[in-house]
Amino acid sequence: MSTLVDTAKKAFYRDGHILIEMDSGVEIRFPVNRNPRLAKGTPAQLNNIEVSPFGLHWPDLDEDLSFRGLFEGDFGQGKKG
Repeated sequence: MSTLVDTAKKAFYRDGHILIEMDSGVEIRFPVNRNPRLAKGTPAQLNNIEVSPFGLHWPDLDEDLSFRGLFEGDFGQGKKG
């Protein structure tokens, strides 16, 4: 049995949103203002994103978001949807 898994190729900040490009070509985006820590970040801090198989990490802002949470509408720090 094979399992298809889509992985994040890259993530970046643009026009008030974090955009995540998946290997499949799917693009996921969410507004920065949905997360209090990200909302306070500069464009340079917001673009400094480490992508892992499980989620995103902003070292300058001490913030981590899981892909699972993002897919469920959880943008961190208690703000959903």
